[in-house]
Amino acid sequence: MPLLLTLVFGFSSGVFLRSVFIFGWPPIVFVLILAALCAGARIFAEPRRAYSLAAAFLIFIALGMLRATVADTPLPSAFSSELKHRVSYDGVVVADPDVRDANQRVEIRVKESGATTIMLAVTPRSPSVGVGDTVHVSGTLSVPEPFAGDNGRIFRYDKYLQRDGVRFMLDFAYLHVTKPAPWYSISAALARAKHAFINGLNATLPEPYASLAGGVVIGGKTGLGTELQDAFTKSGLVQIIVLSGYNIMVVAEWVMAAIALTPLSRRWSAAAGAAAILAFVGIAGASATAVRAMLMAFIALYARATGKSYAAGRALLVVIFLMLLINPLYLVFDPGFDLSVVATAGLIWLAPLIEILLGKAGAWWKDAISTTLAAQIAVLPLLLYFTGNLSLVAIPANIIVSPFIPLTMGLSALAGFAGMIFGHTLPLLGIILALPAYLANAFLIYVAETSAGLPFAAFTIPAFPFFLVLAAYAALALIASSKRFSPC
Repeated sequence: MPLLLTLVFGFSSGVFLRSVFIFGWPPIVFVLILAALCAGARIFAEPRRAYSLAAAFLIFIALGMLRATVADTPLPSAFSSELKHRVSYDGVVVADPDVRDANQRVEIRVKESGATTIMLAVTPRSPSVGVGDTVHVSGTLSVPEPFAGDNGRIFRYDKYLQRDGVRFMLDFAYLHVTKPAPWYSISAALARAKHAFINGLNATLPEPYASLAGGVVIGGKTGLGTELQDAFTKSGLVQIIVLSGYNIMVVAEWVMAAIALTPLSRRWSAAAGAAAILAFVGIAGASATAVRAMLMAFIALYARATGKSYAAGRALLVVIFLMLLINPLYLVFDPGFDLSVVATAGLIWLAPLIEILLGKAGAWWKDAISTTLAAQIAVLPLLLYFTGNLSLVAIPANIIVSPFIPLTMGLSALAGFAGMIFGHTLPLLGIILALPAYLANAFLIYVAETSAGLPFAAFTIPAFPFFLVLAAYAALALIASSKRFSPC
């Protein structure tokens, strides 16, 4: 474990430094020289293990710097020469459109003069397009730029989009479908399954309960309205309505419980479970948080299939390394990924310590309180840094709703399937089957609105330097490591 922690922390540190401070090769070479010195000192000095770990740490810092440098590619010249001009392209829709009140945002992969890039086209809500459709789009070509939020914090919107490969925007764009998605497109089939489920919810539940049910199961805030979204934010319950690792964890537990009841062998049941989780992530949307949880679930399934032990801490470290190796932009420019990682780390390393402090509390409430406190404490420094939103009701609100989230997910899934099956033939039966989901989601709305409406429910914290975030997590790491407890 110390070696794995050293390597992952070193690689992450290198990625972080190169993402925040733009530099060339000299710092990388300097770090490698320091690594060589530590490796040489290991031969002549004690303790040798400390020098070995220091050398490995520095080597992986250099590798992280190198990986982030490789990922920092310039804009394709075939497109950058047309900036601020009205242009038109033929391309393929690569992600489910983000439909908003006034427009939709469509990611389109475009090829031009041998170069390929992804553009985000801001178009009217009509016509509707889907993943895999070939479209002709025209608009004013621009590059996304950072902007300051209401709290004064700078959001690197350009890098946030770049993590998904989006390098350009098409403003004031118009498009039309020239060729629908081919029948064999898996991504298009998954997107159609998602929309069929959402339409099923709309057939059995009124708004905003249908939108909340969709958010609870597969993530998304469309249809909730500004006031209700603000209520979930102020109450600290916004993670319920976005696709987070928790959704995948719940689905993974359901899948593992289901395959445990089948007569399949360990290997076949693990393969079936992995396929089910992969399909769910594909339907819900393969965000970084979802992929992180999916990979951890895959490791757990592999451990079960091979009879090996599953260490959640090691699995988290391995997944962090793999994801940053594939896409180093996740670390600094994807807040969702960062919050998901620290929340999971809190559940792994802090929750057991909180359980010890709770002593002889009831087992059910003890688990709910410990997991909620661990996750809230773990995400607080980053959440304050990113948003400045300090919710004083977040912990009690989460303790109240957390035990009911898996049940609400299950009931909402039932409502969606009922709408898909009976929405057109027996609509009354679909509505009756969706009634429990209506009550469950009404309860979530009640808790969010009531807690958000309390006096002094939330405050906005002024922007502060990032080193305070690092100091907070160093303190949490010290607290976790000072106990004679290792969940790994």
